[in-house]
Amino acid sequence: MSAVSSRLPVFPWDRLEPYKATAAAHPDGIVDLSVGTPVDPVPALIQEALVAAADSPGYPTVWGTKELRDALTGWCARRLGAVDLAHGNVLPVVGSKELVAWLPTQLGLGAGDKVAYPRLAYPTYEVGARLCGAEPVVYDDPTELDPAGLKLLWLNSPSNPTGRVLGKEELTRIVAWAREHGVLVFADECYLELGWEADPVSVLHPDVCGGSYEGVVAVHSLSKRSNLAGYRAAFIAGDAAVLGELLLIRKHGGMMTAAPVQAATVAALGDDAHVAEQRARYAARRAALRGALEAHGFRIEHSEASLYLWATRDEPCWDTVAYLAEKGILVAPGDFYGAAGERFVRVAFTATDERVDAAVKRLG
Repeated sequence: MSAVSSRLPVFPWDRLEPYKATAAAHPDGIVDLSVGTPVDPVPALIQEALVAAADSPGYPTVWGTKELRDALTGWCARRLGAVDLAHGNVLPVVGSKELVAWLPTQLGLGAGDKVAYPRLAYPTYEVGARLCGAEPVVYDDPTELDPAGLKLLWLNSPSNPTGRVLGKEELTRIVAWAREHGVLVFADECYLELGWEADPVSVLHPDVCGGSYEGVVAVHSLSKRSNLAGYRAAFIAGDAAVLGELLLIRKHGGMMTAAPVQAATVAALGDDAHVAEQRARYAARRAALRGALEAHGFRIEHSEASLYLWATRDEPCWDTVAYLAEKGILVAPGDFYGAAGERFVRVAFTATDERVDAAVKRLG
């Protein structure tokens, strides 16, 4: 039996452990700004919805309840500007990382096929390609790729790690190119509600997709907007033919969102107030960290959206990681996201106010 793991890169976060130990030895404790995991409470109305649905002895369906599908289509219309979405255009998934990792396999891709993603990108795009034996390909501008054999094109706006946002015109151009060449577009939009110096646009907006979802799917998550990383609540929306095929496959695979999580998702998508409150928390932390980093000699690039600052001291990223670890601050090295990030670090502003204040003082 061949080890599938041999196809995969080394799990990057394991390499950070020695620096984490250094940071943890700081007299005032570690300030962990490496992993962008939510730390604030789950909003009460979401917790209440989860508890109310706790008596769920039967199996949930892969497609979700009618109430969930109504919530998904309604939110996409209200927040993304999507038009004429039906239930066949939405599908809940068990967290967005699972979807990203297993999508190429579920699409039937394999040897001879290509999966493309940004040169600086979330590592799981590459993992998904390698799991099914497809060829991973990176790009700066996807329209400059050779479309031969290219079956899946990942977009990521706002970007993880850089926070870069693709404008409406750029998205429109890319979608048109992909359709011309028969390339399926999946747009990872998990940070769309966290724009700071830009207003991110979805590929589902009619100005981008022309009112047709053919060949276009958007990926969304409640992890960041609603502090639900622990719930594994996410969904995809777009091309009904693609989603219908994935639904059939996922039924066989038993990829079901837990019934209480479905109920919690309905509550979360129906309330905008908690999203605004969380945005305000992140905005304050972002401003404090950005000011402290820039005053300390860092340069911030992109970072107009998402939960990260893309920062550099114009030195190898691991030197920066080591430097900050001595101050008790842990950040992610930029080369986790591709060789192009080798002189940057990704600084998450998902720590508590108290820990962010500690980092600011140490940088001061």
